[in-house]
Amino acid sequence: MTINILHLYPKEMNLYGDHGNILALTRRLEWRGHKTNVIHYEPGMEIPKDVDIIFGGGGQDSGQGKIEKDLKKIAKVLKEKIEAGVPTLLICGLYQLMGKYFETAEGQRIEGTGVLDLYTKAGPTRLIGNIVIDSEVFGEVVGYENHSGLTYLGEGLKPFGEVKIGDGNNDKDSGEGVRYKNCIGTYLHGPILPKNPKVTDFLIKTALKNKGESIDLRPLDDAVENKAHKVAASRPR
Repeated sequence: MTINILHLYPKEMNLYGDHGNILALTRRLEWRGHKTNVIHYEPGMEIPKDVDIIFGGGGQDSGQGKIEKDLKKIAKVLKEKIEAGVPTLLICGLYQLMGKYFETAEGQRIEGTGVLDLYTKAGPTRLIGNIVIDSEVFGEVVGYENHSGLTYLGEGLKPFGEVKIGDGNNDKDSGEGVRYKNCIGTYLHGPILPKNPKVTDFLIKTALKNKGESIDLRPLDDAVENKAHKVAASRPR
């Protein structure tokens, strides 16, 4: 069984080692006997029909500017896949751009794709540091946040988790990220997946289920992953 992973804008949106999320996905699939095909999507390309997992990382403002027009062109296709239940992980910059708009500190509104019912406004300071959240699906999730944007979810959307240590979406409502169908949007860098194998396996299980395959994943030795998780959770803010 080959799992096709769509990696959105790997050159422009690869901040804080987000490529490590692709490595976590491919390794945990390969260790269980599955083949992987990572599709590196760049501006101007076409998104293939057969996509099993979608991933998009974070990026600086310059990187976001390079992909803004192209992202709007493929927004319809991405929305169709997310609505169809394709497991998706969006980090920081691409999490923001999937919303309705980003409002700058000067009040300029940059239109987003509208794939997700959320919006972001520039905040007065950066929210930086280790972060721990509690997810009703995944339990404790750890990562590192570094963003000045303050994100607010629309009615009907649930956060990825509740902030225990850190700031989260906006440092006001205790929510971090978003969960919509099988899509996860989050500010957690780190990268997130190597230290949170439950989240990785959720993406894998969902992809296999969508293909009609067994989701009874063979257990792996997660001693290293769990130690990394524990160390990250214990670090001071």
